[in-house]
Amino acid sequence: MRTPHALLATTAALAAAVVAPPPATATSTAAAVPAPGTYYVQSATTGLNAADSGGAVEQHRPRGNEDRQQWRLKANGSSSLLENTDTPGTCLGRNGDQAATVACTSADAAWEIAPAGTDRYTLKAPGAARHLTVAPKPSDATYPARLAVGGAGDLAAWYLTPVDPATGPMPPQEQRTLDQVTFLTSHNAYANGVDGGFAPPFVNLVPNQTRGIERQLADGVRGFMLDIHQTPDGAILCHNSCTLVSRPVALWVDLQRMVDFLKAHPDQFVTVFLEDYVDPGVLRAELARVNGLSDVLYRPDRTGVRQSGWPTMADLAAAGDRLLIFTDHSRSADQAAGLTRDSFGVMYQREWTVENYWSMGSGLGSSDWSCYSRWYDAGTNIPLTRTEPGFRPLFVMNHFRDAGLTATATTDNTKLADRARRFCQPAARKKPNFLAVDHYDRGNPATAVATLNSYTYP
Repeated sequence: MRTPHALLATTAALAAAVVAPPPATATSTAAAVPAPGTYYVQSATTGLNAADSGGAVEQHRPRGNEDRQQWRLKANGSSSLLENTDTPGTCLGRNGDQAATVACTSADAAWEIAPAGTDRYTLKAPGAARHLTVAPKPSDATYPARLAVGGAGDLAAWYLTPVDPATGPMPPQEQRTLDQVTFLTSHNAYANGVDGGFAPPFVNLVPNQTRGIERQLADGVRGFMLDIHQTPDGAILCHNSCTLVSRPVALWVDLQRMVDFLKAHPDQFVTVFLEDYVDPGVLRAELARVNGLSDVLYRPDRTGVRQSGWPTMADLAAAGDRLLIFTDHSRSADQAAGLTRDSFGVMYQREWTVENYWSMGSGLGSSDWSCYSRWYDAGTNIPLTRTEPGFRPLFVMNHFRDAGLTATATTDNTKLADRARRFCQPAARKKPNFLAVDHYDRGNPATAVATLNSYTYP
């Protein structure tokens, strides 16, 4: 899933930090001025962070305590200062119509901070109608990196996200809502070499998992990322292509395994993420082959989730709604074809989740821990911070490389809780709900899941 074929072919030849609840620094409802503390200045439009870049202030991919993105908020008479934690004495300020770092003693370093809706703020130059803002987007590109000083409006809305956010105790089991829970998720769950073939020769030498779906379920995996391709036999689980794949597995076979597991374990919940390359009619026919699917299929589009938020896990179990299926396919493409996938119970992922970019780098060498939206480009802007009145999308956190080399994945998985806490949780302003990894049985990522399930993020 999401792995370039050429990269896998090349790399095939080479073939639990504890999170303590930090002190509270801000409330969930915007105050007139946030409490003094250390924050990320995060665009409400793009979800990217203001960063000092050689004296310019640019929006960069969230990188935790790296890349000069943390700002210490301090009172300055009737205004406020935002001092960069990496260069004391230097503050986020103005240089003409552009954002820049300036001496904290400069008049251009002062900002009047005012609420602009729940958790959002504006930063205005004292005595002038000039705001810190994202520069307007050219029609064929992403928003410019350099931040500007200009007029009010949506582009001038900011989150001040605490570096050490307030957390709360996890509610009792019967009161936990779906968006408060974190699930261990296997990336390319089908690419395991146990249940059947999954890729052409050589590529199949680098499986993403080493245990079959039934063992994954028994081990506590509750999220499954699956690639489906269209063949004369229906929707088949293969990586990039089913050509030359020996003994490939049909989607309905793995879904049947999950449905059977849920029937035997009525208190459990499973989510499937489809990287989806089939026609909607083919997918509908494939799902029709799964015995008992309708008994457990969860339909958030029919239960008021967009208006009232996610239900409790106890309510889902009581209703028998315990299998949630997402597709990364485009709704608009399906509408043009005359059949939408949600008409037969498959939800469009971009409408219900946010997700960080999938790759931390190649299968070898250093990794990129920056955490930013998978869906941010010239034509799409779905920031990790997206929320709606009464509704918070589920957060899918990807934590894997281009190729699932066992040794690399083992090391990466030991760092999962740390990346979730310091990089991805503040980037999304929410806890990850799905921690997606290669080789889930290595490096003990279940420890990170247990840690995240010990507290709530406001």
